[in-house]
Amino acid sequence: MDINFTFSDTIAGYVTDFSLREQAFTIKTSDEREFLIHLMPNTYARFARNLGEPYQDATGQINHLLALPRQMVFAYGTFYPGNGNNLFKAQWLVFPGKGPGNYRHEEPDWWINQISSIGHSYLKWQFNHPEEPIDYHQYRTFLHLGGNKHGDYLQETDTISRLVYGFASAYLLIGKDEFLEAAEEGTNYLRDHMRFLDQDEDIVYWYHGIKVDGAKETKLLTSEFGDDYDSLPMYEQIYALAGPTQTMRITGDTRIMSDIDKTLSLFERFYKDPEQEGYFSHIDPIMLSAHEDSLGANKARKNWNSVGDHAPAYLINLYLATGDPKHAEFLEYTFDTITRYFPDYLNSPFVQEKFFADWSKDQVWGWQQNRAVVGHNLKIAWNLMRMQSLKPKVEYLDFARKIAEEMPKVGCDRQRGGWYDVVDRTLKPDGEHHEFSFHDRKAWWQQEQAILAYLIMNGILKDDEYLRFSREVASFYSAFFLDTDDGGVYFNTLANGLPYLVGNERFKGSHSMSGYHSMELCYLSATYINLLIKKEPMFMYFKPYPNSFKDNILRVSPDILPEGSIYIEACFIDDEPYTDFNADGLYVNLPPIGKQVRVKVKLSPKTWLDK
Repeated sequence: MDINFTFSDTIAGYVTDFSLREQAFTIKTSDEREFLIHLMPNTYARFARNLGEPYQDATGQINHLLALPRQMVFAYGTFYPGNGNNLFKAQWLVFPGKGPGNYRHEEPDWWINQISSIGHSYLKWQFNHPEEPIDYHQYRTFLHLGGNKHGDYLQETDTISRLVYGFASAYLLIGKDEFLEAAEEGTNYLRDHMRFLDQDEDIVYWYHGIKVDGAKETKLLTSEFGDDYDSLPMYEQIYALAGPTQTMRITGDTRIMSDIDKTLSLFERFYKDPEQEGYFSHIDPIMLSAHEDSLGANKARKNWNSVGDHAPAYLINLYLATGDPKHAEFLEYTFDTITRYFPDYLNSPFVQEKFFADWSKDQVWGWQQNRAVVGHNLKIAWNLMRMQSLKPKVEYLDFARKIAEEMPKVGCDRQRGGWYDVVDRTLKPDGEHHEFSFHDRKAWWQQEQAILAYLIMNGILKDDEYLRFSREVASFYSAFFLDTDDGGVYFNTLANGLPYLVGNERFKGSHSMSGYHSMELCYLSATYINLLIKKEPMFMYFKPYPNSFKDNILRVSPDILPEGSIYIEACFIDDEPYTDFNADGLYVNLPPIGKQVRVKVKLSPKTWLDK
């Protein structure tokens, strides 16, 4: 059936032909389809623009840029029907860079500048900093589009922890004291208000949050969310550790380490399944058991979050800070479990995410049913590659490759760019489509998973196809997700890339968004692009307390990277050159002095390994 109405949309691809006389160009999309696009007299263009930058106009260079074969471009315009051959006229264009193979997001300081901007936005929104001191009593979970507080008095533990993670990551990359202050103040607030120390059991678990009304504080022990109501979901306990752990990497704070150890004891004693492997997703708050009828549909269940979220949320960072073999063994246990039970390729290109206690499939739970979260598949591939650098296994690499090869076919928008949210795991009767489960919008955190997955896979495996996918999704993210008016990033866009500003998705702060994924993306994209792909040096910053790290050894690797791929080129303590470090071992022997010091290290790639 011919389309007989106009509609606006986006087409992304690479220029294959340009006619100056016709003012038209042809582009080939990521999946090799060609579109003819016509320019209008008032078509305008811009380059990708980072947060904190002025508008980057490209209108005067349209003809020049379109004359360059393989120049990537996003074209937003209108389809006009006619004679079975739709006409597309571009209203505006976005160029990721000034020439084929040139992408602004691969500039050495792109992600570093971006995390600085996001961090300062959240400091302003939550605390009115620098005009006022950083005070987490003022923190609110919900923030409007422009950063104003929504007006409720809820403080969720996980959203504070995730924001603390972002501030700590910003300090690691930039070394500005306000970010470390925000990370430490947030960690202290979590410890003082959201932590429960069970002295009888010698464990720590974390409240869902608190409600603040003036001087009155009401603690919320169990989850308030419908999916998890009246239980202790494991993912809330996991993400309570995200910010404090990243902060501990900087300072070595032994109080944080004690909390982590006692929370890990909670995991091992009350969430772990000693009979069938893995971790249960929920436990009863009174009995601390996964087998209580009070849990309803969450009784004796396991899922992606309870097994897979340990690594990215806190466990990799805990290993990076300590080098402790027991944390490496915990990582190996979780990844072995994932590779053993999550693949389901005889039935679906997507992993299976939810299970009963015996690891049989749970395809009737709540909203998920037999549906796939695209970003979780990509998250598995990204983290498998991190683990592959710690303990290489054929099954890790094969699984990561399989995900990376299958996902673009079923989870990526190959016409417009970007990655979808939730889709049906199985094909519809026509045998061609995995339908959208709820909508065709694109969430910021799912773009992050795709960017990091394909960046690290290219950085380690040197496969140009992975580099192409990373560039396409990072270009989409840079073109459409950055809120260059009010700061931060948008929660969702429509399929065409325009921001979706309805309901909770118009917020800059919610129970789903708090500076975590956007700042994690900056931190690790800077790491992968500079050190693994572009082969550029990068600085990192730490501020350890005296006698905080075991044996006074400060470990400075930014992530789990291939062994021998980077080294410490230089080190400075309180801005003075310092030479007592192990360049290849990626650690600094801290001086035996009784004060907190500022450590700056220059990490460089071993470029001679590529020759």
